[in-house]
Parts: sequence; structure tokens; C-alpha cells
Amino acid sequence: MMATSRRQPLVVMGLGNILWGDDGLGVAAVQMLARRFEAPDGARVLDGGTLGLALLPIIQDAKRVLLVDAVRVPEAAPGVLIRIEGDEVAPAARERLSPHQVGVADLLEAARLLDCYPERLVLLGMVPRHLGFGFGLSADVERHLDRLVNRVVEEALGWGYAFRTRAGNEESARGGAGDSAGAVRLRE
Repeated sequence: MMATSRRQPLVVMGLGNILWGDDGLGVAAVQMLARRFEAPDGARVLDGGTLGLALLPIIQDAKRVLLVDAVRVPEAAPGVLIRIEGDEVAPAARERLSPHQVGVADLLEAARLLDCYPERLVLLGMVPRHLGFGFGLSADVERHLDRLVNRVVEEALGWGYAFRTRAGNEESARGGAGDSAGAVRLRE
């Protein structure tokens, strides 16, 4: 394992398959984040897509990881924000994320076995409307994507990493900011 002082302080990673409807919401969220905000020093924002175990070097080199993805919660309405933290993330990846996420569960288990699990791990997600072949997000998810992006910014700020609004994006960056009351903390 790499020495802690040399590890990436914060990784924000969008997950999902953009060809599988709302499963692509994590990727869409980090793309929106990158368009609207400048990442602070020490933070890396990336599209992890459906790469699964191929992401192990990135996880292995990260102190804090913020995953963004679709989270299936049958009793919750589409568009509801979900927050899962720490040891609860791996079981949720197996049971509540979309079908491609078997790779994420394997990724987190490999990180644990190699003793390179992040010091902090949070999954911020949204309940999808449609998980099935088709390009683009449902109206329910699209309508709440700003809130998810702003929740990612708030979470990073809570860890001491302030994303800065890019010039010309001040209004869109404010839409839904501070609306973490809508985030459900999921417990397994």
C-alpha cells in the first residue's frame, strides 16, 4: 500500500452505464459537477463508468472517496437522494445498486483485502425511475440532478474541500444548494 501522505486526498467518482437509462445518473452528475465547479486542490473528479476492478488503482491511492450512482430503494420515489457511508457501502453495492455494480462490490472487497480501503467512503445516490436499455435520464432523475450535484459539493465541503463555482454558473450552482434535508441515510 502507498504511504498515506502520498495518497490522493479526495476522489469524486461517478458510476454507471449511460446506455442503461437512469443507471447513467452518476456519470451525468460528475459531468455536471465538472462543468459547473472547479475542483479544489487535492480533489480529483472522474467518470468511473462501469470499470469495476479496473478502478482499484484509483481507490487504492485515495484517502477519501465519494461515489455517485443510482441506488435502488423500492419504497422510495424516483429522484430521492440517498446517502450511504463507510462499511454500509459495500453491502449496498451488492444489493441496491444497478446490475453493473457487482464490479463495485468486488472493487471495494479487493480494496479491503489489500488493506487499501479509503479512510472515508460515502456513496451519494439517487433513486432511479428506469434501469433498462436506453440512452438518457428519466424526467424524474433529470429534474433532481442539480440537487445531487449540490449535495456532492456539500459533502466535499464537510471534508474540507471547497468546490468553486465556475464563472457564469453562479445561478445554476445555487439551485438546490443546502437541500440536504431531502437526502435519505440508508441503513442496511
